[in-house]
Order: sequence, then structure tokens, then C-alpha cells
Amino acid sequence: MSTIDYENWQPVIGLEIHAQLNTKTKLFSRAPNRFGDEPNTNIGIPDTGQPGALPILNREAVKKAVCFGCAINAQVQTTSTFDRKSYFYPDSPRNFQITQFENPIIKGGSVKADVDGKSYTFEVEHAHIEDDSGMLKHFSTFAGVDYNRAGAPLIEIVSKPCMHGPKEAAAYATAIKAIMQYIDASDCNMEMGNLRMDVNVSVRPKGTNELRPKIEIKNMNSFTHMEWAIEAEIRRQIQAYTLKPLGDHNKTVNPGTYRFDITTKQTIPMRVKEAAADYRYFPEPDLPPLTLTQDFIEIIRAEMPELPHQRYERYLNTLKLTPYAASVLISDKHLSDHFEKGLSITTNAPALCNWITVEFLGRAKEQNKTLADIGIEAEQIAELVALIDDGTITGKIAKQVADDMMKDPTKSPRAIVEANPDYKPISDTGELESIIDTILAANPESIENFKDGKDRAFNFLVGQIMKQTKGKANPTVVSDLLKKKLL
Repeated sequence: MSTIDYENWQPVIGLEIHAQLNTKTKLFSRAPNRFGDEPNTNIGIPDTGQPGALPILNREAVKKAVCFGCAINAQVQTTSTFDRKSYFYPDSPRNFQITQFENPIIKGGSVKADVDGKSYTFEVEHAHIEDDSGMLKHFSTFAGVDYNRAGAPLIEIVSKPCMHGPKEAAAYATAIKAIMQYIDASDCNMEMGNLRMDVNVSVRPKGTNELRPKIEIKNMNSFTHMEWAIEAEIRRQIQAYTLKPLGDHNKTVNPGTYRFDITTKQTIPMRVKEAAADYRYFPEPDLPPLTLTQDFIEIIRAEMPELPHQRYERYLNTLKLTPYAASVLISDKHLSDHFEKGLSITTNAPALCNWITVEFLGRAKEQNKTLADIGIEAEQIAELVALIDDGTITGKIAKQVADDMMKDPTKSPRAIVEANPDYKPISDTGELESIIDTILAANPESIENFKDGKDRAFNFLVGQIMKQTKGKANPTVVSDLLKKKLL
């Protein structure tokens, strides 16, 4: 999609991110909180609103919410309350949701994220605990409802309207995902619906602070698709205001709920946006206020692990990784943890990062797998890096060793090298000098070009020698011997 011209307009974007908590049981019942089981098998009495059923709050869900509040330096409320939000959809068996409207558990906070190498701080309005609805499943001639997800615990994280472009929104959402994974609050598997995003989009003339009518794009479960949707909606609104610069903004851009069609790459209206009054919020009569002690909050705060942005800064400042490499690592906790394990074997962090994120991750993607799927341990990759660094093998041979590791992940790189004579580097200087003499005799023109000051000629000769040795010669040794011959 083409880039939008923001010259005279500023987008204003806010996100509502729904993260499903990875507790063993649901928010208000003892039913399993588990994905992938047979439909309508994981249902507790409170989840379907049976007469007389009373909700009992899941302590672990509260703990994970507090942990998230501490992670974003928010105000964790010692007293919060639950409310009923009424709506009538087939996937809502009770015809209401239990949420926190008036007094959410988390207020304020901020999230750091990086966009094109520049660090941004995005503000959070609040976050609250609520339970999930069921899931509608559409078939060729009918639709069914699976209530297995009904009652699953969620944290809804509501940002301030502080983002001004699709990339900023994606960076913020990616940072939220990473935080939830690092504190082990959510699996954040977007294909399973563990993380879903509602996006609020409006535009305004640059240089103004007004907030014009916003539209909400519902249930985004892909960062890429979310960027496309935001870009399409910004373009649509700018065009609408350009064609009709005067008059009621609410008539120019009708506030409402939209969906994104990835085929046409357009936002499609679904319904008029409900206001708070439409949901008929009132205090949940079956749940008392949630009261926490400050000691409980501080214990959780003291146990916080290293968070994504802290790790990002350590990778940049201590390990000297590039901003891009550090971003790739921290955005995937498994990948980052893999890298951390490898550092116990090698101190060459940039090389280890490259072999994990480029070489092995690339090979895994060719097989439509993740790094976890292929079963190669971080220590094995680090050992491969160490073999290169101590001169046991060359970089070219290392790529062949990596291919062998993909075929049999149980074998260590050192064992693979020792078992294959072709992977032994040429260490005999006399043998190398003979090969160099042969290459020089075959390329007199390159010798003349080098003596005329053309560096490319020298690199060409090194390449020819490496080709002749099938990559088994140490490039540094080759370079030194060649210089002695030419100078």
C-alpha cells in the first residue's frame, strides 16, 4: 500500500488491547482455561449464567494484572470494583460481561517502544480485568457457538490517543505483547485469539489539538493487518474531510464500529458505535470490591523479571548489538531467551545474534517452522560461533555445518566437524602458498591492477583462492600470504 501524505493532517490513534491471561482456570469458575478442546466441554456453571450461580474471583488472574501494572509503572489500585456490561450477542451466554468500568485495577502507566531507531513513550489510560465471551463458528449452512472461551480471564489495556501513525501503533502493540510474555501473564498467541486489538482512529489538521470523530476497527489479530487497516482508515478520513471541509464533522466521518477487509484493504462499517449508556453499566451485585494490600503489590513489584525495553537497552549498550538486531530479539521472548542461554558459551554476542536470527531462523522458516520447532539448542549455536572464532572452521564451512545441524539436531557442531574430513580447515601454509601461486599465475591482469592501486583486484584474488580451497582456508591467513606475494 502507498504511504499516506500526512503533510496537512495528523492521525490520532488509540488502542484497546485484549490479552487473555494464561491462568489454569477461568476468571470466575473452576472450568479449565484451555484452547483447542472439543467445543462446549470446558464450561463452568458461572460461565453460562445458570440461575443462582455465583462468581468466585481467580486470585492468579489478579496477581498477573498487578504484575502488568508494575511492569508499566502504573498506579495499582488497592481498591477496585466490578461492573456488569449488558449486551445481547449469541456468544454472550449471560447477556452481560463482568468488567471493571468505574474503578479499574490499573490506572496510568507508560510503555517504551522503538520506531525506526527512535525511542517513543506511549501512555496508558487504564487497564482492567474482565471475562471473555464465547466464540461464534460459521459453517457452510449454519453457525454454532463454542462457549469454551466464555469466562476466560482478560486484561483490557486502554491507551491514551497518543499514537500518530500505523508504525507507532504496531510498535506499541508489539511492546505490550512482549511485556505480557516476559512477565508470563499471557501466551499472546494471536492465531488462538490470546491477543486481540481494537483500534480507534481519527485525524485532525496539523497544529491543532482538537479530537475529531473516531471510528473503531474491531478484533485485529495481526500487527501487519492492523497497520494496513489504520493506513486505509486514515486515507479514507483525510479524503472525506478534503471533499467536505466545512460542516458537522460527525456527518463527514460517522463514528461507528468497522472491520477491516484484508482482500480489498478497506475498512467496512459494521454498526453505529455504542455509547457507555447503551451498555447499562451498573455495579456487579455478586462481587464485593477487590481489596489489595500495598505489601502484596510491593512483593510482586520486587519479583519483576527483566522487561523487554530493559533488555533492549542492555543489548545495545553492553552487548553492542545493532538496534535492528536487538529489536528482533526482544520482540520474541523465546528467541531472546535462546540468545541469553548461548551467551554462557560465547561472548561474541553480535555473531551469536546473527547465527540465531538470520542463519538458523531463516532455515527454520524455509521449513515453515519456528526455532523452537527444530530443536536446536542455543548452546549448540553458541558452540558453532566459538568454532569460527577460534579458527577451527571458517564461516563458509560453518554454514555447511548449520545445514547438517538442521538435518540432525541431536549432533553437536564439534562432533559434526570432527566426523567430516571436508570440514577441516587448511592449516598447512605450504599447501596454501602453492594454491596462491597457481591463482596468481592464472590472473596476471589482476596483479597489474592491484599494483595500480585497485583494491577490487586484491579482493578478487582472495575470492579465487577461497573458491579453490572450497572455503576451507582462513581468509585472514590467505590475505596475509597474498600480500607477501604481491608486495
